[in-house]
Amino acid sequence: MFFVARAIARLGDTMLPVALAAGLLQHGYGVGAVGLAMASTAAAFAGLVVFGGVIADRFDTQKLMIGADLVRLGTQALAAVLFYSGHVVLWEVCAIGFANGVAGAVFQPGVASTVPRLASDIQGANGAIRIAEAAAQLAGPAAAGLLVGFASPGGVFAAHAATYAVSALCLLLLRLPPLAPDSGPTGHGGSAFRADLVEGWREFRSRTWLWGVIAVWCVYMIAVWGPSVPLVATEVVQQHGPRAYGLVNSALGAGTVVGGLLALRLRPRRMLRAGAISLFVFACFPASVGAGFGVPAMAVGAAVAGAGMSFWSVMWATSVQTQVPPDVLNRIHAYDVAGSLAMMPVGQALAGPAAAALGVGRVLLVAGAISLAIPVALLAVPAIRNLVRADAPRAGAGMRGTHEIHETHERECPQPG
Repeated sequence: MFFVARAIARLGDTMLPVALAAGLLQHGYGVGAVGLAMASTAAAFAGLVVFGGVIADRFDTQKLMIGADLVRLGTQALAAVLFYSGHVVLWEVCAIGFANGVAGAVFQPGVASTVPRLASDIQGANGAIRIAEAAAQLAGPAAAGLLVGFASPGGVFAAHAATYAVSALCLLLLRLPPLAPDSGPTGHGGSAFRADLVEGWREFRSRTWLWGVIAVWCVYMIAVWGPSVPLVATEVVQQHGPRAYGLVNSALGAGTVVGGLLALRLRPRRMLRAGAISLFVFACFPASVGAGFGVPAMAVGAAVAGAGMSFWSVMWATSVQTQVPPDVLNRIHAYDVAGSLAMMPVGQALAGPAAAALGVGRVLLVAGAISLAIPVALLAVPAIRNLVRADAPRAGAGMRGTHEIHETHERECPQPG
């Protein structure tokens, strides 16, 4: 049920950039408006997900996730009505995006703690979920392109709303094992809430490998991913049409499937080192679009980039879920997500002005160049490149040389059942 819920939700999420780009362009808005619409969701999500992590560690995560899906069902249904009626005002679209971001901030922290409760092989589970999400990405953009071409952007928003309904139903039917005695709610007072927030921050900053990755990822979000999402969508839609963008995004999904399959097979001792090396190939995606290559070349670049990013994602998620104690995992994951995404709305909001000043192609080429520097920065940090997986033999512990890494052997990794 969890597998299906994540796949269906991802199906809808991959439709959204197509709907926003095509819908806003159709109603006279430009690339800046597309970037602002995407940034409204990202800003709300990044700003509030830390509080969502505290809530998830104190209350029933399953109910929180169901409630968040129902909220997004309503907001996307409202967006469908606006685009069907032709009454499209940018601030209203941004407000709907902001509400979606708030709901996502409540939903996302529970994902991290749900996987260890369901699976004994956490890396395998993360790989399987990644493959499911990628398979949905194969169908999502293509379906959105067809809906835009034969119906309207409003049809895409209606389909997106339906995916949240299916996700909520799957989560409702999910039967989770009980939490450990020390992993439940810790109270309801304001002082206890603040104490939980502070404890999560203390646990976060005590791990150099964790905050080191997040610091590098802030640069990645503002200079690479943030501007790439709206600029790639707008450039491909304007130059080749919505169907071509659907094809390129589907290629990205196909590559993500390959990366997930590799993550199921390969069990590197130093997971973050292997994941960082795989990130070098991501430069192929923005660079191929920025260089003005044809649709086949852009699709190949997207596929290669998807494989590298997918492999990194599984290595990273598994490291967090196995190296962090379960009673603070939701909060740590929330700090992880907040730090990772904090700069994305900045990058999205700057996409329009940067494209106006330099041109879309040059901005994407710069993003490709910076994406090559990201894994170099990750590998330059000893605590990141030398982190040994939590289930590795203890014999190698003496060679690791950092307090944070030594601590991972002393903690019991979450193994449900």
